[in-house]
Amino acid sequence: MRSDEVKKGYTRAPNRSLLRALGVTDREMELPFIGIANSWNNVVPGHTHLRQLAERVREGICAGGGVPFEFNTIGICDGIAMGHEGMRYSLPSRETIADSVELMIQAHRFDGLVCLCTCDKIVPGMLMAAARCNIPAIVVTGGPMLSGHCGGKDLSLIDVFEGVGKVSAGAMTEDELRELEKCAMPGCGSCQGLYTANTMACMTEALGMSLPRCAAIPAVHAEKLAIARESGERVVSLVREGVRPRDIITRASMRNAIRVDMALGGSTNTVLHLMAIAEEALVPVTLDDFNEIGDAVPHICHMQPGGPHSMETLYYAGGIPAVLHRLRPYLEEGMTTSGNDVRAIAEASPVVDASVIRSIEDPVHSAGGLKILKGSLAPAGSVIKAAAVNDAMWQHTGPARVFDSEKSAMDAILSDRIREGDVVIIRYEGPAGAPGMPEMLSPTSAIMGRGMTRVVLITDGRFSGGTRGPCIGHVAPEAAVGGPIALIEEGDEIAIDLHQKSLHILVDAQELEKRRAAWKPPQRSLEGVLLRYSRMVDQADRGAVMKK
Repeated sequence: MRSDEVKKGYTRAPNRSLLRALGVTDREMELPFIGIANSWNNVVPGHTHLRQLAERVREGICAGGGVPFEFNTIGICDGIAMGHEGMRYSLPSRETIADSVELMIQAHRFDGLVCLCTCDKIVPGMLMAAARCNIPAIVVTGGPMLSGHCGGKDLSLIDVFEGVGKVSAGAMTEDELRELEKCAMPGCGSCQGLYTANTMACMTEALGMSLPRCAAIPAVHAEKLAIARESGERVVSLVREGVRPRDIITRASMRNAIRVDMALGGSTNTVLHLMAIAEEALVPVTLDDFNEIGDAVPHICHMQPGGPHSMETLYYAGGIPAVLHRLRPYLEEGMTTSGNDVRAIAEASPVVDASVIRSIEDPVHSAGGLKILKGSLAPAGSVIKAAAVNDAMWQHTGPARVFDSEKSAMDAILSDRIREGDVVIIRYEGPAGAPGMPEMLSPTSAIMGRGMTRVVLITDGRFSGGTRGPCIGHVAPEAAVGGPIALIEEGDEIAIDLHQKSLHILVDAQELEKRRAAWKPPQRSLEGVLLRYSRMVDQADRGAVMKK
């Protein structure tokens, strides 16, 4: 066992003495040491219940014959950080989480790891660490929040964001918005729809890194407590069996996860995160894999924000195992932390509600929910959640309305300076340029709240998993490194075609070269984390990972 390096032999008497100060017994010195990376805090609603889940994980580890050691990582709430300077710190936190878990694992020579986590950057950060360190590991995701209710309608956080636009358009009063904000988020758990947090929980299960059904179990359900205990017990078995994350996170399982992503119509952020996890697991994945799989796998679950179904609804319909059941013709063989092959899990997991998890013969859309667009505006690629775009906007050409920050775009939207048909460009918000690639949920929600359905948003930043409509993000190369998005001028015609997966600026090459010769990147005054991050981060088409 790895932990023997800190507890075996007379030279390790000082190490053992410190362990004894924790109450470790002679018998426990002979057992596997299991780390529990817990992102509990009382800042993020998705994390406030993780202490209780950690107790069940600890019980499971002890029952399985291991010794639990719990430690914490940071966790940022994207919703609280949204729309202001704080959002620049969200994506960089993914790398900090991965690094902090690696540091704890490697310094203390744990034999196994349980990642107890919820929310947007925390789940991928922990998966990155598990793949990087490659010791037996299992993930317990904290589960989605129950839906809010007001006036007989199910609510989620996106209703509140879109309420801001309704107030600015005069369609809702501030008092009505205040009532909405009070009842939309009823308690602990990740935000209710298939936003980034829940999509990444689904990806974790689809990869095989959490036990079947884990992703969709609501945070407050007893089944979540039970699966936490089972996961603690199971990780000790993984240690004894010698099963490691890189045995589970393979090219086949990564492609299976992308298939589930396409079937669900998940968050565009999964493209960044799956590529980052693949890099840590030494698995080759490119943007082309997403389009190849998306062309083959239909979109079969009409989930919020583009559709009506919440994660709670998906849970009662059978969860991710039932989605896998529908995808049986496409799945590749793959080991999971449960010990069962993913195809065996799919075979044994019938769909409970076919109106929620539709058949591949009767899909929501014939192609997958995400698309990678390329063209003269995004030579290295960009991402759109096609599942959340009305059919009428799959093709559109319109004039560019150019903004060099999210704030300036938001000001224009709320002051009624954007018109139907416009293509709003928000640039210098990429991984290095922002830095931190902030999400643009505030402007997208404001546009929807104002009732505009024919406005396109394009950015080198990101969009929240809660975004709906024709919103194209991750444009690469980004503006800060001289990508074509930096050369767009007010009024330029921009053409999108989701059928052709294309994104073009309709300006001739000679004119673009003339603009390039005169272009100079803006200078930002940076310090601390953001300064380091801006110097080290790679482009979005590489998952915005740190440069090697």
